[in-house]
Amino acid sequence: MNADADGHSAGSTPATSGHSAGSTPAAAVVGVATTRKQVFAWAMWDWGSAAFNAVILTFVFSVYLTDAVGDDLPGSISATSYFSWAIGLAGVVIAVLAPISGQRFDARGRRKRSLALLTGLTIATMAGLYFVKDDYRYLWLGLVLLTAGSILFELASIPCNAMLRQVSTPTNIGRVSGFGWSMGYFGGIVLLLLCYVGFIAGDGDTRGLLGLTTDDGLNIRLVALLAAVWFAVSAIPVLLSVPELPATGVDSGAAKAGLVESYRVLFRDLRQLWVTDRRSVWFLGASALFRDGLNGVFTFGAILAVSVYGISAADVLLFGIAANVVAGVGAVTAGRIDDRVGPKAVIVFSLASMIAAGIVLLFVSGPTLFWVFGLILCLFVGPAQSSSRSYLARLAPPGREGQFFGLYATTGRAVSFLAPTLFGLFVWMFDADRAGIGGLLVVLSIGLAALLAVRPPDKAATEKAR
Repeated sequence: MNADADGHSAGSTPATSGHSAGSTPAAAVVGVATTRKQVFAWAMWDWGSAAFNAVILTFVFSVYLTDAVGDDLPGSISATSYFSWAIGLAGVVIAVLAPISGQRFDARGRRKRSLALLTGLTIATMAGLYFVKDDYRYLWLGLVLLTAGSILFELASIPCNAMLRQVSTPTNIGRVSGFGWSMGYFGGIVLLLLCYVGFIAGDGDTRGLLGLTTDDGLNIRLVALLAAVWFAVSAIPVLLSVPELPATGVDSGAAKAGLVESYRVLFRDLRQLWVTDRRSVWFLGASALFRDGLNGVFTFGAILAVSVYGISAADVLLFGIAANVVAGVGAVTAGRIDDRVGPKAVIVFSLASMIAAGIVLLFVSGPTLFWVFGLILCLFVGPAQSSSRSYLARLAPPGREGQFFGLYATTGRAVSFLAPTLFGLFVWMFDADRAGIGGLLVVLSIGLAALLAVRPPDKAATEKAR
């Protein structure tokens, strides 16, 4: 892959340089909400989003749905299989809707309104999980709500990510992105601990400090309600403190386009982008690759901890908490470095460090060394994710951030099969779970190589666009 040596800065894109009558110039609507209060309010959405990501989709309710609700499911197909297919279907829908959704949010000046609506609908699906009792007949209700919630949550993250340019300046965008990302990690830790101590810990018919009954899965159903309230309260500040983005008129035809026409506008914009700023296209592809590798580290980390390195099931939870802590610390620290040296340098160093730690893990054994090098891996996950977001925010033409983050979501979904497939392939080829690490390293290495070919954002051009 060749970098776009002949490409121009995003600010020179014809489709992004003008504005229609009655609209606001693109350069005038970014960097307008930069007080500490507004930055904190924006980051609180990330803090609250852990309620869906960590509690509902990953660690608590998904386990309840597959291991308890679907435990006695009739037939030869397991509840886990149905769950994986449901999440896969959600991914397909997200990939289709994300780019045109972001495009429409920008063109219609409804970024904050869309964030409020989609977040509210996500919270509604979370609250609805309270009605999923511990009976296989409720499995389908749970799957429908989780699938819908996954789609709505991912679409809601588009306008939230697009707001990064509104709550930052060219000199602190990396710090702001890192702060938001770290808030997500720490929010997940706090909420998971509250759920475990208050609702889940212990054995027998009652659980947690609250002494909640396990009949019909009531303790876990109440966890879903707690998560919904947590997200709702956390999402309020950004809706109150960050101003709406006016329609900029930068994307001709997008504001009034229907579904089919929206795709025509999208493909037109992509063709223009390929001609005028190919760097953005290359970065979307490269980031999709290394982000899939980053996701694989967390997805398969717990499996490897138990099956390869002798970590007990109880200690896996402790490692998960520690992993989120170091990832959060890494994200907020790297944010400051990002503003000084640029996001590309942070991502390259993070990926290279993760590859080095992964190579070591291929050859060592025992819980102690896993803790050391496993946490080193996690330390660099946060910086890579945070700087990837700030990288794209720097590249996005003013007024089209939503569209770019929609494409960001779509490209990520397009290659989300790569890390799991290579992990499984390496395990099968070498007949050892440890070999799966090699598959993850291949994905990270390909992503790193692709990123090296992409020119970093032009800081001067970015500041001029502001």
